[in-house]
Amino acid sequence: MQAPNEKVSQLSQLASVNEMMDSSNVRLLRHMLNNLTPADIADQIESAPPKARRVLWDLVDKESEGEVIGELNEEISGEILNEMESHEVASLTEGLDPDDVADILQQLPEKVIPEVLQAMSAQDRHRVEAILPYNEDTAGGLMNTDTITVRPDLTLDVVLRYLRRHEGLPEITDSIFVVNREDTFLGILPIGKLLTSSPNITVREITATEVEAIPADMSDSEVAHLFEKHNWVSAPVVNEENKLLGRITIDDVVDVIIEDADHSLLGLAGLSDVEETFASVGRTTPRRAVWLGINLMTAILASAVINIFEATIDKVVALAILMPIVASMGGVAGSQTLTVVIRGMALGQITRNNLRWLLSKEFAVGALNGMLWALVMGCVAALWFQDPMIAVIIAAAMVINLIAAALAGAALPVILKACNIDPALAGSVALTTITDVVGFLSFLGLATIFYGS
Repeated sequence: MQAPNEKVSQLSQLASVNEMMDSSNVRLLRHMLNNLTPADIADQIESAPPKARRVLWDLVDKESEGEVIGELNEEISGEILNEMESHEVASLTEGLDPDDVADILQQLPEKVIPEVLQAMSAQDRHRVEAILPYNEDTAGGLMNTDTITVRPDLTLDVVLRYLRRHEGLPEITDSIFVVNREDTFLGILPIGKLLTSSPNITVREITATEVEAIPADMSDSEVAHLFEKHNWVSAPVVNEENKLLGRITIDDVVDVIIEDADHSLLGLAGLSDVEETFASVGRTTPRRAVWLGINLMTAILASAVINIFEATIDKVVALAILMPIVASMGGVAGSQTLTVVIRGMALGQITRNNLRWLLSKEFAVGALNGMLWALVMGCVAALWFQDPMIAVIIAAAMVINLIAAALAGAALPVILKACNIDPALAGSVALTTITDVVGFLSFLGLATIFYGS
C-alpha cells in the first residue's frame, strides 16, 4: 500500500502532466509522464483528446509500453497496436503475463498474430498459445499459466525446499495446486498451512480437496460471481478432463466486475460498452445514431396510438395536459423493476424456479403503487379541472400502466436474454415503448369510452 505522502506526490504529478500538455517542453513532459505508474499513464492517455493521445504514447518509455497498453481500454489500445509492426508488438509483450499478452493479440488482425507469436521466445509462445483458443470473456481467457504445482506424496519439507529454488512466487499466490503425474487437479495446498504445519507430513494430509476448479469455458461473469461468493483470492482452471490449465487471480476478477458495471450502466442509456468519453465525433455519432433511430421508431408508434384518439383529445383538451403523466409514471416504475431484475440476472440470482414468484411480487408492487398514486393524481385532476370523470379515468389508467410497467420490467430482461439480445442494451428502449403505448392506450381509450357515451 502506498504511503499518504507518495499518493499526494502522484496526484501532484498527474496535475503537472495535465498542465504540461499545453506547453511545448516535451522533455519535461516525458520525464513527468514516465514517473507515473503504468495505470496513471494510461489514465492520462485516455483523458486526452484524440490528437494528443498519440503524442503521449510516443513519450512513454519502451520498457513501460507493455504494461501501459494493458491498462488502456480496448478501443485505444487497438488503435495503437494496429499501427505497430509485428516485431514491435512482440517486443512490447516481453515480460507481460501470458493472459495479458493473449488480450493484446486478440485485438490484432488474425493474419498478424502468427507473425507476432513467431517473434516471441519458445517458452512465451507456448504459454500464450495455451490461452489463445479461449474467448477473452471466459475463464480460459482470464487465466494465467504461472502456476506452481506439487504432488500429493511429497513431504512439506521437500515442498519448501522446492519453493526456495524459485527466485520468487508468482504475484497473488495464496495456495499451491496439487496434481497427480497426469496433471489432473486434486486440490489446493494453502500457503498458510504449508508454513505452519509439521515439515514431516505429506501434502496429501493437508490438501483441501473440497475446492472445485473452474471450467475453462465458464463465462467471466460467472467466475466473478464465484469469487464474490467464496471470497477467493485465486482459483484453479481446468479443462474438460479436469487437467490443470492455469489459475485466475482476484485482480483479473476486479477488472471483470468493473467492465460488467460499465456495460450495464452504458447499456441502460442505449450505449455500447466501448463508448469512451473522448472518442472522436466521427466515431461517437453513428454509435449513438443507431439507438436514437430505434427510439424514434418506437416514439412514432406511441404517437400513432395518440393519433387514433385525435377526436377525443379535440373534445376534451385536458386529456392532452394529463396524458404525459400516465406514460411518465409507467416509465419510472418500469425502469425501477428493469434495473433490479438486470442486476439480479448479473448476480445469477434469477432462475426459472423463482421467476414466477418475482413476477407475482412485481405485480403486487405495481398494483399497490398504482392505487396509491392513482388516488393522489385523481384528487389533483378533480380539483384542477373540476371534473370527477377525468379523475376516475386518469386513476384507472395509472393503475393499469404501473402494473403493466412492473410486469414488463420483470419479464423483458428474461425474454431478451432467451432471444440472445443483451437486456442492458435493449431493455430500456423496449420498456419505454411498452409503457408509452399502454399508458396512452389505457388513458385515451377509457376517455373515449366515458366521454363518447
